[in-house]
Amino acid sequence: MLFRECAEVFEKLESISKRLEMTSILADFFRKVPSNEIQPLIYMIQGILSPPFLSVELGLGERFAISAIASSAGYPIKEVEKNFAKSGDLGKTAESLLEKKKQLSLSSRKLDLIYLYNSLVKIAKTSGAGSQELKIKLLTELLNNSTPLESRFIIRFVIGELRLGVGDPTILDALSVLKAGDKSLREELDRAYNICADLGLVAKIFMESSEQIKHFKVKPFNPLIPALAERLSNSEEIINKIGKCAVENKFDGLRLQCHKKGELVEIYSRKLEKMTHMFPDLVKEIKSLKQDEIIFEGEALAFNKKQDRYFSFQETIRRRRKHGIEESSKEFPLNLFVFDIFYIDGRDLTKESYTQRRKYLEQIFPTTLLKLSENKIVSTAEEMEILFQNAIKENLEGIMAKDLNSPYTAGKRKFAWIKLKKSYGKSVDTIDAVIVGYYLGKGSRAKFKFGGVLTAIHNPDSGKFETIANIGSGFTEEEMNNFEKILNKIKSKKPSKNLIFKTEPDFWVKPKYVVEIAFDEITQSPTHTCGMENDKGYALRFPRIVKLREDRSENEVTTTKEIIDMYWLQFKNKK
Repeated sequence: MLFRECAEVFEKLESISKRLEMTSILADFFRKVPSNEIQPLIYMIQGILSPPFLSVELGLGERFAISAIASSAGYPIKEVEKNFAKSGDLGKTAESLLEKKKQLSLSSRKLDLIYLYNSLVKIAKTSGAGSQELKIKLLTELLNNSTPLESRFIIRFVIGELRLGVGDPTILDALSVLKAGDKSLREELDRAYNICADLGLVAKIFMESSEQIKHFKVKPFNPLIPALAERLSNSEEIINKIGKCAVENKFDGLRLQCHKKGELVEIYSRKLEKMTHMFPDLVKEIKSLKQDEIIFEGEALAFNKKQDRYFSFQETIRRRRKHGIEESSKEFPLNLFVFDIFYIDGRDLTKESYTQRRKYLEQIFPTTLLKLSENKIVSTAEEMEILFQNAIKENLEGIMAKDLNSPYTAGKRKFAWIKLKKSYGKSVDTIDAVIVGYYLGKGSRAKFKFGGVLTAIHNPDSGKFETIANIGSGFTEEEMNNFEKILNKIKSKKPSKNLIFKTEPDFWVKPKYVVEIAFDEITQSPTHTCGMENDKGYALRFPRIVKLREDRSENEVTTTKEIIDMYWLQFKNKK
């Protein structure tokens, strides 16, 4: 398939915002795509070269792309930069300059999808001495062979600004519509995607045989998208919702997913990034397990031997480092509290009940560093409340209640798990939000070039981000410098296409960094777009950042539904 056909569809997609229209366009397009080409196409629509756990990233910034555009179009770099400053869109700059190309390449070929994808993978894997120059050369060759329209999307892709506005749910809808004419196959597709975290692979298998999706199973080294918990306000509500249940302490550590097959071990973060090399102490312990194949999940906490206590999340996360790993493992030894299991020696356990999965855990753990998380079965709100108060006294976040009969709901936020957390001051709870923009410092803060952030939550129904709070206070000088440094690297001239907003910051940024926010209450606001109806959305009153959540991705933030539920929950609590 020629990439020109893809680019024409991409152009249609970026001009619309309605999910139903996008679904229809994609379903029609997928019908034309050969089954052996659907996998790389899906990755490109997602704006990636591979699933996150394979760690294939382009690593090209605007500077590299500008050099390639200048080389291909025959313009000085300053001319490209001038055009970019005017357009605010490097893809449009490439398209515009290639339309007026000053020099013609001696030989060119029509760009097909597979050739483009393989070339981009080659760029991503190029390393070592002279790699930067080679990356620019390879990208220049792609531009030499591309039409102006193709160049728009190639450049946007390589700098991480594709901005089609197509989320994973829309792609899954389109695949179902393609085969069934409606969304009736969506549940099967959802499950397959959630237990392998590889949408390209799911699409490939589905295109070959939709029947195979029904029998999709967990397998080592394809991490599952973590299950998520709902929230309720008190023990009584939880018991009324799920009845007799298991209660576990809720730790604030690193959520890790561990895979073993023979002597090979891999450890994945909550965001499904490979972190094996960072935890040699855990790897050694996992290798010692007698099972040949096993996949399990736990919460890792660094232990302070001198004070006989567990470190905080901020201290624990210092174990996530590229250098000084051996020293770090001695300074911050990890204990992994194992709380769920998905797979043992060829057997997929995700459809089995929590009670049955817990029995497997009790047979396998604990070992030295891999500890079985403690749980208690309770039948009454009074029993649960005692456990909750004990957790708070131990300075833990709270508790997690788990439905005894529920399967593992990978990638889903359901009442199979319900969290009950301590409040922060007057706050109903804390929320997680993604930073979508930042403000310049003013007055005494002007020297820091940072004055606060604009944050947003996620609406899974629309696939959009919706603004929830401007946060401009409570930062130390060190935090202001740190935020300016990391956000400056991902700032953008335009907001994400997936963002709905009414207020504008000084700089937009790519939705990437997640922060935990405490607040006094949730109010209705004409300024923010979270759950907006009749020109009123929801906003946080007196928001302040608790910490940067480096372990969470932008799609794992608090949802619109959660915010609305929490808004009404406030009135219950006041009563």
